[in-house]
Amino acid sequence: MDTLLAQTAAIAPLVEELPGLDPWEACRRLTAWPHVLFLDSAQQSDLGRYSFVTADPFTWILSPAGGANPLPRLGKLLGSVAVETIPGLPSFQGGVAGLFGYDLAHHIEKLPRPRWNDFRTPDLALGAYDWVISFDQEAGRAWLVSTGLPEKVPNKRRERAGQRRDQVLRLLESPSLFLRKRSGHVAPTKTPQFPVPGLQGLTSNFDRAAYLRTIQRAIDYVHAGDSFQVNIAQRLLWPSREEPLDVYDRLRNRNPAPFAGYFDMGDFVIASASPERFLQMRDREVVTRPIKGTRPRGSLPEEDLFRGDELQASEKDRAENVMIVDLLRNDLGRVCDYGSIQVEALCRLESFRYVHHLVSEVRGRLRSNHGPIDLLRATFPGGSVTGAPKIRAMEIISELEQVARGPYCGSLGYIGFDGAMDTNLLIRTLVLGKGWAHFAVGGGIVADSE
Repeated sequence: MDTLLAQTAAIAPLVEELPGLDPWEACRRLTAWPHVLFLDSAQQSDLGRYSFVTADPFTWILSPAGGANPLPRLGKLLGSVAVETIPGLPSFQGGVAGLFGYDLAHHIEKLPRPRWNDFRTPDLALGAYDWVISFDQEAGRAWLVSTGLPEKVPNKRRERAGQRRDQVLRLLESPSLFLRKRSGHVAPTKTPQFPVPGLQGLTSNFDRAAYLRTIQRAIDYVHAGDSFQVNIAQRLLWPSREEPLDVYDRLRNRNPAPFAGYFDMGDFVIASASPERFLQMRDREVVTRPIKGTRPRGSLPEEDLFRGDELQASEKDRAENVMIVDLLRNDLGRVCDYGSIQVEALCRLESFRYVHHLVSEVRGRLRSNHGPIDLLRATFPGGSVTGAPKIRAMEIISELEQVARGPYCGSLGYIGFDGAMDTNLLIRTLVLGKGWAHFAVGGGIVADSE
C-alpha cells in the first residue's frame, strides 16, 4: 500500500495571480527549462476548464524500457512531502507529473513482452514539480503556485518558493523564445515497415493482408472464449525532424481536445490530442470516463444528427461500452469502498470537432487505507484500450501487435503532493524523437467485428 502520511508537516504554497497570461504562450516561453509539461484543455468545456504548465522538476524519475519497477520509488517520494491545498484554485498545485507508459503494465502484471521495441521509450517518466501555473479558462484567470519543495524546514521552504516564483516570472517576461536543439539523426528501426498506400513516407508495422489476418486472429480468440473484446492497434511511422512545439501547435489548433498535452521527456516529446479521461481523484472521490463507440461527424446538420443517432442506436457499440464499464467497476472495486461504485452516465453521446463518441462515467470512493499508487495499480492501463478480460486481452495484444506500444494507451497527468490526481488516456497521440513521429491507431475487436 501507499505511504499515506507524509513525513513533514503540510505548509501552504506561495500563490501569485498572473493576469492576462495565455497557457500556450506560457508553455512556449518555459521551454528554456527541461521537461516542460503542458496539460492542455485545448477544447474548452465543462471537462476542459483547467490547464496547467510547469517545468524544471526538482527530481526526475525515469524507468527505462524493461527497467526496475518504479512504483515503490514513486510511492516513497509522494509519502515524503506534504503541501497544504489552497481552496478555490485549480486542483494541480504541485506534484509528480508526466508519463505513465503503457508498458508500465509489465511492472503490475506478469505479461509477455512484444517481439519488437525499437524506440525503447520509457515505461515511466515523471518529474516532481515544485511549482505550477494553473489556468481557469472559464474565468480567464491564472495563478502561479510555488511550494518551495524539496526544502523541508519552513523558513527555507518559503524562501525557495519565493526564489522559484521570481525565476518563473523572469522567464515569462522574456521576449525571446528558446528552442532546444535536437539531433537531426534518424534512428534506424528494425521493425518491419510497410508503405501506407496514398501517403508517401508513412509506414505501418502491418501490410493490409497481415493486418486483416491479425484482426481475424483476434476474432478467433473471442470465439474461442479467451476474450470478449481485444483492442488491436497498428503503429504508424513518419520521418520527422520538425520542432515538436510547431507540431503540437498545429495539432491543438486542428483537433482541440479536453485532455490534450505536451511533454518534453528529453529524447522524446509527447504531443497528445486525447479526448479521454482515465482517472481523476479529488478528496478520495474517483472518476473514470471510458470511451467506446465512434462515428465521424457529418458535414451537414442533418447528416451530423443522423450519425449521432446511429451511434446511440448501435447495439455493437453499446455492448462494447457496457463491457468496459463492467471491467472498470471491477477494477475500482479492488480499492474503493464497498457500495460506493456508481455508474453516473452510460453510453452518453459526446461530440468533438471530428467525431461523435459514446462516453460513460463510473465513480467510486477510495478506501481510507489506500492511496493514488494503489489506485493506479488496480486500474492501469485503462480497460477501454485493452479489452476484457484485461490480462488475457493484454497477452493477446503483445502476441498480435508485436510492437511495444510505448506511451500509446498509457497516461499523461499528475498526482499532486496533496493527493489530488488527474490523468488522460494517451490516444490520438504523437511521440516525436530520434528523427521520427510515431503514432498508433486502433479499435476494439469483438465477435461480430468486420
